[in-house]
Amino acid sequence: MKETRGQFGRRKNVWTVSKNAYEKGLTYAYRDRRNKKRNFRALWIQRINAAARQYGMSYSVFMGKIHEKNIDINRKTLADLAMNNPDAFKAIVEKIK
Repeated sequence: MKETRGQFGRRKNVWTVSKNAYEKGLTYAYRDRRNKKRNFRALWIQRINAAARQYGMSYSVFMGKIHEKNIDINRKTLADLAMNNPDAFKAIVEKIK
């Protein structure tokens, strides 16, 4: 009952309802820890795609050339460079062209 304190209605003070609410919350937490990774990867891909299109490339062409040139940099870092340091991203684009 300690874990469901602050919830609405009978979820906070009736044992069986509280137990069911708590267990259901745990399943949502398990599921959403995986969905969070999926959502962030999708966000990074969108940011890289937007930045690559400024230089006349699609995301797939950009990533294909990065792998072809054996540049080992992950999507999280590429997205961060695209957003916060466009000069560094431009240097990567020029290196792979």
